[in-house]
Amino acid sequence: MAAPIAVAIDAPEIETAARWASAVAPHVSTVKVGLELYLRYGPEVITTVRGANKVDVFLDLKLHDIPATVGGAARNMARFKPSILTVHAAGGRDMVKAAVEAAPQTQIAAVTVLTSLDEKALDEIGLRGPASEAARRLAVLAVESGARALVCSPWEVASLRAEVGPDITLITPGVRPSGAERGDQARVATPEEAIEAGADLLVIGRPITRAADPGAAAASIAAALRRAQSTPSA
Repeated sequence: MAAPIAVAIDAPEIETAARWASAVAPHVSTVKVGLELYLRYGPEVITTVRGANKVDVFLDLKLHDIPATVGGAARNMARFKPSILTVHAAGGRDMVKAAVEAAPQTQIAAVTVLTSLDEKALDEIGLRGPASEAARRLAVLAVESGARALVCSPWEVASLRAEVGPDITLITPGVRPSGAERGDQARVATPEEAIEAGADLLVIGRPITRAADPGAAAASIAAALRRAQSTPSA
C-alpha cells in the first residue's frame, strides 16, 4: 500500500520532474506540483508527472485573489483533474467558497499558516498569533466555507484535528526525517511524529528528491512509516 506522502516535485526541468515522479510512484500516494514548476511548464507538467503512474497529483498553487478570479482559476485547473488544489484560507470565506464551487471534483485544501512563518514573522505581517491560534481561526473559516482539506504545520495537527473532526483531510508540509536539514521551514516534525499527531498526508520534498536515489529514499521513509503505524503506542 502506498504511503500517505506527497513528494514535492520541485525540479528545475520537466524531464527531471518526470523521472522523480516515476521513481517515487511505487512507494507514495501522491506527487506535488508547486508554483515554480507549474509557471515554467504550465498544464503539460501535470500530465507529465502523472504519466502512467497510478499516483494522485497535488497542484499546490496557493491561489489567493478576489473570489471571482480564484473561482475562474480553480475552474480552469479542474480540467486537468488534480486530486488536490490549494488556496490560501486568508483569502476569506467568499474566496474559499468560490474555489470549492468551481472545482467540485477536486479537493480544495486551504492553507492556514505557512510553515516558513514563526511568531516574529506573523507579528510583522499583522496576523495575530500565536501560530497555533492563527491556524485554528483560519481552519475554522475554511471548513465553514466548504474546504474539505487543510494545510498546516505538524505542530498544529493535533489541535486542528480536535477542532474540525475526523472528516477533514489534514496535509502537513514541514516534514523532515530525523537528522535532515530544516531548509526554509520553521515548524517541522518527523514523518512518524506528524502521523502520530493525526496528519493524513505528509508533504516531503528535498529529503527525497535530493537523495542520490529518490525512489530508494521514498521507499525508506514509507517503510519507516509502516513500522511506526504497526507499533502499538506505549
